[in-house]
Formats: sequence, structure tokens, C-alpha cells
Amino acid sequence: MAELVTPAATPLAPAIDRSLRLLAFASFASMASMRWCDALVPVLAREFGRSAGEAARVVYAFAIAYGVMQLLYGPWGDRFGKFRVVGYAVTACTVAALASALAPSLGWLTVARAINGAAAAGIIPLTMAWVGDNVPWEQRQAVLARLLGSTVMGMIAGQWLAGVFADTLGWRAGFGVVALCFAAAALGMRRYGPVALPATGAHPAAPAMGALARMRVVAQLPVARLVLLITAVEGAFGFSAMAFAPTHLHQQLGLAVSAAGAIMAAYGLGGLLYSRTVHLILRHMSPLTMARAGGLLVGASWLAMAWVPHWAWALPLCLLAGLGFYMIHNTLQTRATQMAPEHRGTAVSLFASALFIGQSVGMLLAAWLVDHGGTGLVLASCGVGLALVGLSVMRLPAGH
Repeated sequence: MAELVTPAATPLAPAIDRSLRLLAFASFASMASMRWCDALVPVLAREFGRSAGEAARVVYAFAIAYGVMQLLYGPWGDRFGKFRVVGYAVTACTVAALASALAPSLGWLTVARAINGAAAAGIIPLTMAWVGDNVPWEQRQAVLARLLGSTVMGMIAGQWLAGVFADTLGWRAGFGVVALCFAAAALGMRRYGPVALPATGAHPAAPAMGALARMRVVAQLPVARLVLLITAVEGAFGFSAMAFAPTHLHQQLGLAVSAAGAIMAAYGLGGLLYSRTVHLILRHMSPLTMARAGGLLVGASWLAMAWVPHWAWALPLCLLAGLGFYMIHNTLQTRATQMAPEHRGTAVSLFASALFIGQSVGMLLAAWLVDHGGTGLVLASCGVGLALVGLSVMRLPAGH
């Protein structure tokens, strides 16, 4: 029988709460910087006299570097300290964002964005691992949901504010603001980071070993393999639906591209709604039961989206899809922090890598399906897939 986890009423220790706020702000900046160039592709194409395809290099240079570096940060965090490594990563992001603002050419900007992606790769996964080390199990899912709220807000801010700056003060000023956010996080972490924290969730440190050895230890654990497999499948279906929903709204329901993108912001609002209500949800159901309910909710939402006759239905369906997806995702995040406590940084980095790999494979398959069956078939397939993902989470062992 799945356990019922009710967040403890005991507040976090002041040092842990302060550090968590700094890490949450760094995570917000990391996610905002990831999405910052999404709306800038046509602007950059005009600025540097290149095609939109060439300008899009700034988007996938960040994504590729972000994905590749995931596997390195976990072992580094386990060896040198998670908070310390995040601090170095945030500092590197500051320099990279400033270099982006000063870029004299598209090539320079592409390299700067790749460096930004490589540095940002360690912030959110190691923050999750740090929470696993310092927050008791009974409070962990609610605390990770707070962190999730920061990352979702960063995603929304990055997609929206980049366009606002491009239309007002200019895209370079936007990168300057991103650099200031990273700099503020870096200074805060340097000022308050040295505080000794009681590692309430930590386990004795494992003997020093290389990155590949740590990964092998994690991969040999049955529960880790199951969590990583479910996470990869979740990434494949979840992000494919998000990516092709605006196209579906535009092609099938006649919405302008800008209006379709605005409606998709409701998906992020669903994530924020979850982060603000998770403590109430967990009073009435266990995390595993919540994930099952989330799978059914997001699955039904995408299935309905595939067949609705009018765009007005899309707004509430996107909100419900975001709520349901993050009910699954936050549960998997929490499990990832506990699947290999002695190598928590490595385990969470593998979790992030599984999500990234699943997303990449899923996008390739969804792109093929769009050409051969249409966007409605993609959304319907993702809806069924995510419902099955929610049900499969129930196979995870209860407890911690």
C-alpha cells in the first residue's frame, strides 16, 4: 500500500530556508536563460543578417551543451559539495550572459549560449540533490514543489520577457538583465553559502570514485532503473505534447501563432497551481496515488485537446494538462532524490539526463508522426502515453 506523506508542520531551519531561497532564485534564472532565445530567433536573424535557421543555433547550442553536461555535474557535486558547485555554475552563467549581451556576431553569441547552457546544466539537478541531503523525507516533496514553482516561473518569464526587451530596450539589454540575475544569485550564495547545514536527509559519504563508477553503482539499483525508465518515457510524451500543441491550435483551430503561444502559457500556470496546492493534495492522497491521478488528468486533457472543435476549450485544458503533468513529475523528482542517497548528485543528474534523452527521442518520433498522421494524432498518443506513465508510477516501492 502506498504511503501517505503529509508535510511536517515543523518549519525548516533558518540556514536551510535561506539557502533554499538562494538556490530557488538561481534555478529561476537558469530556466529563464534556457528559454530566453525562443522568441529572439527572428530578431537575431535580422540583427546579424542570417536566416532564421542559422539564428536558431543559439537555441540548440544551449540545449545540446545543457544535455551533455548533465552527466558531469552530479559526480562533481558528490565530490566537491553541491552548494559549492552550484555557486561556481551560477558565476559562470553570469559571465556567459554578459558575453551574450556584448556579442558582436552570431558565432560569438552561439558560443556564449553554449557556455551558458553548459554552466546552467548543474544548477537545477544539484539543487534537487541538495534538497535531498538537507530536507527530511516528510517535507521533501512539498519543498521540491516550491523549487518547481521557481523553475516554472523562470520558464514563463524567459519566454515572455525576452520578447518584451526585444521590442523596447533591445535584446542586448535583456541579456544584461539575465546577467544581473545570475550575479545577484552568485553574490548571495557566496555571502551565505559557507553556513554549516545539518544534513538531515544525507547518508554517509561513499568512498571517492570516478564519475563512471558512480553512475554504474546507481544504474545497478533496480529502483533507480525503474525511475529513470519512467522518467525518460514521461519526457518523451510530456514535451512532445507541449511542443506540438501550439502548431495544433494554429493549424486545426485557426489561431494566430502568437495567440497559440499565449494559450500555452496556461500550461505553466498549471504547474504554478500545483506548486501552491501540493501541501493540500498530499493531505488527502499519497504521492504515488497523486501521480496516478495526475497521469489520468494530463492524459484526458491532451486527448480532449486533440478533438475539441473550438479554441476556447484549449485554455482550461492546457491549465489542467500542466497541473496533471507536474503531479507526476514532482513525484518522480522526489523519488530521484532518494534512489541512491550515497550518490545523490549523480543519481539526480542521471534523472535529468533521462528526461533530456526521452525528450529528444520523443520529439523525433512526434515530428515523424505529425507528417504522417497530423498534430491531433500526436496529442492523442501523448495523452494515452502520459496516462500509462501515471499508472506505471504506482509500481515504485512505497516509503523511502
